[in-house]
Amino acid sequence: MSSRDYEMRARAESVTATRWRILRSVLDLATERLTVEVTLDDVAARAGVSVRTVLRHFGDRERLLDAAFEAAAADIIAERLAPADDPTRAIAVLVDHYERRGDLVLRLLAQEENPRIGPAMATGRLVHREWVVNVFGTALPGGMQEQEAVIDLLVVATDVYAWKLLRRDRGLGRVVVEARILALTAAVLADAREGKSE
Repeated sequence: MSSRDYEMRARAESVTATRWRILRSVLDLATERLTVEVTLDDVAARAGVSVRTVLRHFGDRERLLDAAFEAAAADIIAERLAPADDPTRAIAVLVDHYERRGDLVLRLLAQEENPRIGPAMATGRLVHREWVVNVFGTALPGGMQEQEAVIDLLVVATDVYAWKLLRRDRGLGRVVVEARILALTAAVLADAREGKSE
């Protein structure tokens, strides 16, 4: 590799690293405050760059927010990947995800009326429902109506608000929260097997 190729590669890696640092700063700030309160000055300071650098990478604040939410969505899907039909492992993966992103998601849910945030939250609900079907699929009862009722209950039992109630409101430890969510899902499935979930 020539010194010119090396310099170009190093420059490209530096640009990519700066871009990710800026996006991470947006997401960190969005966990701490409402997105309308996240300024370019704050993002630049958190990322250790100038506002001009932020604008050079993203153009304006709106495109910066869009890029940050898009990056977060991709990370969330990857973080939530869990083995199908292994609820114990899947709940552990989910609680790990909530430990990393739960506060951000809760803050975004509080801003759902924002036209930039609302569609992302609607997509998140669909993704979570699909996750439930993937994880608990073989344990679901036979009929469509029965399945929908059980899926609804499992969605509630594994929702970020369940994590919030146990972890943030009750102050329970991560391991206890995981055990409680697993107990909730087991109870829902046990009731379904006995025909009590309709």
